[in-house]
Amino acid sequence: MDRLTSMAVFVKVVDVGSFAAAANILEMSGPMVGKHIRALEKYLGAQLLNRTTRRQNLTEFGQVYYEQCLVVLSAVEAGEAIAANQSGEPMGRLRISMPVHFGRHCVAPILLKLAKRYPKLELDLSFSDRFIDLGDDEVDLAIRTGSLGNWGGIVARHVANQRMIVCASPEYLAQNGTPNSIADIVNHWAVVYRRMGSVRPWIFPRKDQAQIEIMPLHRLRFDDLDSIAEAVVSGAGLAWLPSWLVQARLQSGALVRLFPDELEYPYEVSLLWLQRPQMPLKLRVAIDTLMLELPKYV
Repeated sequence: MDRLTSMAVFVKVVDVGSFAAAANILEMSGPMVGKHIRALEKYLGAQLLNRTTRRQNLTEFGQVYYEQCLVVLSAVEAGEAIAANQSGEPMGRLRISMPVHFGRHCVAPILLKLAKRYPKLELDLSFSDRFIDLGDDEVDLAIRTGSLGNWGGIVARHVANQRMIVCASPEYLAQNGTPNSIADIVNHWAVVYRRMGSVRPWIFPRKDQAQIEIMPLHRLRFDDLDSIAEAVVSGAGLAWLPSWLVQARLQSGALVRLFPDELEYPYEVSLLWLQRPQMPLKLRVAIDTLMLELPKYV
């Protein structure tokens, strides 16, 4: 078996704490992970892990070898980065996490063109609305919307804004009346977006004034934007959604935009990556491409 691969498997087992978790991340079977570890132990003539039915612990020798593996694998990665930079062609695996619907509709088409342009570039795309740990989740680049908070060692760059609009179905408006101003929202039912267990208020910018925040009446809370749009089409209430998501529904008449004269709240989209001394070419190319090709307002 390839020794470098076996070393990488061993490091991953130690980092995540189990053969099963390492197998899942590395996209290989559990028995194959075990074969790599046994192959290393046979070659070294020493045991690396003390195995029990529930977990694995490093032996004294395993701890020393683990630290050396980190040095070797880091050197290999640095060498590959130098080769890629010299050739001027991004190569290798690039792992990117992005929101489900924004990623599918706005980001993935750009990245697919990038992969077509560079045949040696491998894309591993994850579509999820959950917050991720760039280090623990083995992600090179994350695309996230909304407030980011403060994270040490993370670089964040604003890349685009989503235009947020309020909409409803003609059926709902016929039965419940059309709100004439944003103040009327509190008199209507809404379908709201729940993220990480919390519901955020709807935000409306004001010229030369503080923005207005409204928490509408709601008994339907979804963690999927497209499902919210479909529920609103069926007459479930009002919704505050990105304009790109409901554009086709607005054009077909399935939804009606409310308050077209109001300023649109620019829901921020950001790129996040780990701060490092030297950025791999594959990551730099992906960041530059998204910065160039993602519309500033979507």
